[in-house]
Parts: sequence; C-alpha cells; structure tokens
Amino acid sequence: MMLYKIVVLGDGGVIPSSTVTNMCTNFFHPTYDPTIEDSYRKQVVIDEQPCVLEVLDTAGQEEYTALRDQWIRDGEGFLLVYSISSRSTFERVERFRDQIFRVKDVNQVPLILVGNKCDKVTEREVSREEGLQMARRLRCEFTETSAKTCVNVERSFYSVVRMIRATRDGPTHHRNKKKRDGGGKKCPIL
Repeated sequence: MMLYKIVVLGDGGVIPSSTVTNMCTNFFHPTYDPTIEDSYRKQVVIDEQPCVLEVLDTAGQEEYTALRDQWIRDGEGFLLVYSISSRSTFERVERFRDQIFRVKDVNQVPLILVGNKCDKVTEREVSREEGLQMARRLRCEFTETSAKTCVNVERSFYSVVRMIRATRDGPTHHRNKKKRDGGGKKCPIL
C-alpha cells in the first residue's frame, strides 16, 4: 500500500489543526489549540487505489520556523492554508510556498492553496477571486474548505495525493531541480 506524506502549513490561528483532525478522525475541534507538530495516519481509497496518508500538521508560530525546514524536507505534497476571515494569514501564504521551494530546492511541488473557514461568510476578508488569483500566481490548485462543516476537506487532501501520484508516475520520475549554476529564481530565506 502506497504511503503519501502531506504537510499542512499555515499561520497559527488559521486552524489547519481542525482541518487535519476533521480529515483524519472525522471530528471537529471548535477551539484553537496551538500545535507544534501533530502527525496523523489514515488509510483511504483514492481512485480505487488503497493508500495511507501521513499528514503532518505543523505550527504556524514563528518560534517553530527552524523545525519547519525538516517537515518540508520530509513532505511530498503540501496544503497551504489561510483563513478567509483573516487577510493577514492570506498575505503570508507566499512565504510558506517560498520556504518549500528553498528547502526542497525545486520550482514545483504538489501543492494546493486552501482558504479555510468558508462557513464564515459574514466575516470574509479574502474573496474567492483573490484566492484564485493567488493560486494562479503560485501555480497551484485552489479550494475553499470548512473544517467545521466538512466542506471540501477530504477533497483537498485527495487532490494533493493525485498530484503526488502524477509526479511519481511522470515520464521523468525525478524532481524538477533548479539549476545549480545560478539559474532559477532565488527564494528569500525566512
């Protein structure tokens, strides 16, 4: 059975923990509990293929940025999560993406941008169109989810697995490394 390592990144308070917990345990935690690192395993069937998802829920707090590099190195696919009700979490998404590219030394990875808390319609600070525009800039898929109401949570994880499969099964089967001779865009160190 294939194992897929998925890393969830987002600012503290975005509640990616609830998204991960909802996906892996089918239970929603309504309160914010700061996470340093939580790892979940769940056996699922995606496109008629049984597999195991190993989901690493990481901390958004700045004091854990050193640990984040190791989590990124180990990950195969990534969910970048922001809250639709917090513009500041949206504005920091690109830093997480840049850190992934820097640590993995690649210019493309299986990645999905996730606007969480889509159930908070009246508190929305980031429009769906802005999320779509950001996803185009980041060259990744986009979805809005609600851990509370289970909207698109499973779908976001399954989409990343499908991207990982495409990468593994691709014609070259190796990562698209940036040129070591200085070619490619340099990402800032966070």
